Amino acid sequence: MTAPTAPLLEISGLTVRLGAGGEAARPVLDGIDLTLAPGEALGLVGESGSGKSMTVRAVTRLLPPGAELGGSVRFEGRDVAAMDPAALRGYRDSGVGMVFQDPRAHINPTRRIGAFLTEALVRNRGVPRRRAEQRAAEVLAEVGIDDPRRRLRQYPHELSGGMLQRVMIASVLLAEPRLILADEPTTALDVTIQAEVVGILDRLRRERGMGMVFITHDLDLALAVCRRVAVMYAGRIVEIRDSAELHRRASHPYTLGLLGSRPSIEARAERLSAIPGRPVSAYEAGPGCAFADRCAHVRPVCRERRPELEPFRGGSVRCHRVAEISHEEATA
Repeated sequence: MTAPTAPLLEISGLTVRLGAGGEAARPVLDGIDLTLAPGEALGLVGESGSGKSMTVRAVTRLLPPGAELGGSVRFEGRDVAAMDPAALRGYRDSGVGMVFQDPRAHINPTRRIGAFLTEALVRNRGVPRRRAEQRAAEVLAEVGIDDPRRRLRQYPHELSGGMLQRVMIASVLLAEPRLILADEPTTALDVTIQAEVVGILDRLRRERGMGMVFITHDLDLALAVCRRVAVMYAGRIVEIRDSAELHRRASHPYTLGLLGSRPSIEARAERLSAIPGRPVSAYEAGPGCAFADRCAHVRPVCRERRPELEPFRGGSVRCHRVAEISHEEATA
């Protein structure tokens, strides 16, 4: 019998609290539990403020000053919070790579693309500059940039947003990480370029056997790219299951609302369905279910007691009434 593969990433009971202006720290993440296998793609989906980006920043220990971190994050069995500065630097240099939302905010506009791509190879790994430039050109070609030698001599302002995002992906791939954290990498791009960038990320992930956590507002995109999807709301995971099952048998009222609000090319409707109310942050949530004020299935117990994330139909769901709601949906 083949032994089970050890997780690449394990997040257990993760909490993050932030304070501002002398105020007491307030929760922004509350009890996140996730695992990621080597080579697996996991999607994190939810509205703005749900805690998606803060989750991956906790994985890299790139949290705001004064942040209070609880629970544990383990990468290949090592506790990230316990890493000393040298171990943390090595972890960030070659263990995990992050593709940010806006490449223009993370690439120095005064330096050439070649300098941006080769700096870590030359400084941290001692790779000769000529060899580093050759490797950078090879990776630029891998991510679909033509004439890569010429691109190395250009400045960021000479490249389009889509090309700069490819440069950002190339910079991550040059470090040969085992885990990629993609934080809404296609937000600022048009639909055609979005598809190309996501296709590049997914292809290279599979070819190189890297794990990937993919953050997006686009549920359809997450379902297409990732094997599993975790849906977040108010700093907590409310549902997690295999992508095909989530598309076919979503169970949490919030997930059902997200699925129902998507436009369809098959059905005609005068207006798109929408989830009423506004999303709340973890620190705004009351003692019960954070989604209670927006939920059509709310009952008194939902406001009185916080639901736990519990197994349901092959996934996990955080809802007191999930069995009743699923039965109602099936018989409707």
